[in-house]
Amino acid sequence: MIWMAYVAAVTTRLRLMTGVIILPQRNPLVLAKQVATLDAMSGGRIELGIGVGWLREEFEAIGVPFERRGKRADEYVAAMRALWATDDAGYAGEFVAFKGINCNPKPVHGSVPIIVGGSTEVAAKRAGRLGDGFFPSIGSQTDILPLFDVVRRAATAAGRDPAAIEFLTGCPDALPQSGKDARAAVEARRAAGVGRIVLPMTAFLPNIEESLPRFGETVIREFS
Repeated sequence: MIWMAYVAAVTTRLRLMTGVIILPQRNPLVLAKQVATLDAMSGGRIELGIGVGWLREEFEAIGVPFERRGKRADEYVAAMRALWATDDAGYAGEFVAFKGINCNPKPVHGSVPIIVGGSTEVAAKRAGRLGDGFFPSIGSQTDILPLFDVVRRAATAAGRDPAAIEFLTGCPDALPQSGKDARAAVEARRAAGVGRIVLPMTAFLPNIEESLPRFGETVIREFS
C-alpha cells in the first residue's frame, strides 16, 4: 500500500493493483479506510487484488488463525464493501462485526474493484461468488483456462452476471524471449475471454528502454 501511494502520487493515468494482498492477514476496517483513501487521492485508480494465503507460518507469526481463512476473507470483502457503500455502516459476521461506522472518503466510483487471485477451483468459485475479476497466478503451471468456466458457473449460481467478471492472466508466449508471435499469443488469450494480460517487467531486461517501448508499439497499441 505504501508503494502504491508513492506511485499514485507521481502518475496520473496508471491504474494500480495489489497482486495480491493476503486479505485474512489484514484488519478489514483499517484496510477499507486505507484503500478508499488511496482510491480517492488517486482519482479512482486503485484495484484490490486479494488472496487467502498458503503459508501457515505467516499467519502464525502475526497471530491470525490459518484455519478457515477463506471464510474470513469472504467476510472481510463484504465488510469492506459495506463501509464503502454508505455511512453509519454495519456488518455482522463470525469474524468481523460492527455497526454505526463511517469510513471516509469513499471510493471515487462507489467501490474498489476486488480481483480474486489464485489458481485453484476454490479461488475460481470465490471470484464467481463475489469478485469483480479473477487473476490466476502468472507463474502457475496449471491450465488456467478451465477455471474460467468454474468462475462463470459460480457466478450464475450466485445470481450474478458471469460477463461482468474480468479475467486477468499471464501470457508466456508474449514475452520477448519466448520466440513466439506475441500478437498472436495475446489474441488467443483474448479469444478465450481474457480482458487483461499481466507481464513481468523483468522479462524485458536488460534492455528495457528498447524492448518495452517496442512491445508497446507492436502489441499494446494494437489491442488498446
